[in-house]
Amino acid sequence: MEKRNLRKERIGVVTSNKMVKSIVVSETSKVKHPLYGKFVLKTKKYVAHDELNDCNIGDKVRIMETRPLSKNKCWRLVEIIERAK
Repeated sequence: MEKRNLRKERIGVVTSNKMVKSIVVSETSKVKHPLYGKFVLKTKKYVAHDELNDCNIGDKVRIMETRPLSKNKCWRLVEIIERAK
């Protein structure tokens, strides 16, 4: 039995679910500006595989890195942490 390597995980908010079996997840982080010291919001977007088309816009989700599934898609949905209100 082979041991799998550790996979990267990210937590973010679903910003688009218009594609079939795919979602766009945005991860935001506060980064301190190197010169001015002000905190700036940085946003990173990931395209993730959603097999059941279960996610809606605004859901908080956990995604995990996987093999490339298409040109832009190399993440998959692990769980929905919190549903949008």
